[in-house]
Amino acid sequence: MSDTAGASSAQPGGRRALGPGRGSSASGRGRARRRRRRWAHGTALAVTALLVAAAGAGWAVYMKLEGNITPDEAAAAELARFEEERPTSLVKDARNILLIGSDSRSGDENGRYGRDPGTERSDTVILLHLSAGRRSATAVSIPRDLMVNVPGCRRPDGSRSEPMFTMFNSAFEVGGSACTIRTVEKLTDIRVDHHVVVDFDGFKDMVDAVDGVDVCLREPIDDEAAELRLPAGRVTLNGEQALGYVRARKSLGDGSDTGRMERQQRFLGALVGKVRSNDVLLNPVKLYPVLDAATSSLMTDPGLASLRGLYELVRGLREIPTEGVQFLTVPREPYAGNVNRDQLAQPAAEKLFERLRRDAPVAVGTDGDEKATEKESGKSSGGASPVPTFSGNTAAEDTCA
Repeated sequence: MSDTAGASSAQPGGRRALGPGRGSSASGRGRARRRRRRWAHGTALAVTALLVAAAGAGWAVYMKLEGNITPDEAAAAELARFEEERPTSLVKDARNILLIGSDSRSGDENGRYGRDPGTERSDTVILLHLSAGRRSATAVSIPRDLMVNVPGCRRPDGSRSEPMFTMFNSAFEVGGSACTIRTVEKLTDIRVDHHVVVDFDGFKDMVDAVDGVDVCLREPIDDEAAELRLPAGRVTLNGEQALGYVRARKSLGDGSDTGRMERQQRFLGALVGKVRSNDVLLNPVKLYPVLDAATSSLMTDPGLASLRGLYELVRGLREIPTEGVQFLTVPREPYAGNVNRDQLAQPAAEKLFERLRRDAPVAVGTDGDEKATEKESGKSSGGASPVPTFSGNTAAEDTCA
């Protein structure tokens, strides 16, 4: 009896003993669920905050890069005044961009390259033709000493200059980018769709942003004027050295502007190759400084003065192979009135301009002269005639080859 009673007593006791255990387990699971919910909620908040921060940072970066670009409103207004006399574009999707390297001495950094901050000329001018469909890009250097007809232009003080026959780089000094554009259009009858002005400091920053550019030197350079001292062989130039290298004239080659332009073209080809490399384009840590440098010292027409505008222009360039990026100099010869000046070499120059107007292909070769030839280049214009070949190079060529 007592055993039964004990058993009976023990069973409820057992159940009572088990009851609190089950309750503790359920309570523990409940607390765990609540902890998981709080953890999940906290994680969601953290992720949301992270995304918001990332979006904010992305927007801040975008606005920083967007704010770097200066719209050239004055040039746009001046060009609008002369719209009726400007050439018309013959090929809808082709684009012509005038790249102007300013030798401005204004600013703390640029002031070291000269003593006259009031003088600003176009140190380098390149007409960049982008073919329709972006199959190729052809960069044509225009010599600064080329004798041309500069139209009457609006000066910075609001007065207007008289038309004159003078050196090409005087156009920028007289009337800035608008005067340079009008001079190029009168010279070539090619419509300039966009323009970009960059100064010395911007060029240096761009080179430094890609960790320098490799060139090969046949002999050492010791140019006091350019502040340039380099050994022979393969050398990686930083921004300061690169600026001295592309601007040096008397101490390199034959001392002519011809040699200087050829050196600029080869350097730009090497720079294009460096920027297009996956090590830069696929690495955000390296890409941002490139974008920052590329936009910080730019003044462009209003149509390009935004990241969207620049992106729309260059997005098709990603598909152009480096051998499709060509550099050449407009055909020219010594000017009859002064052997230290240049004049267009005809009919080669007009042949080049006419093909660019029609978006017809041209070819470059390192074994040609400065005039066009009817040499077969492996491409043809509709199969009817060989493509004219000009002296130049492509971005695919190794400067050390």
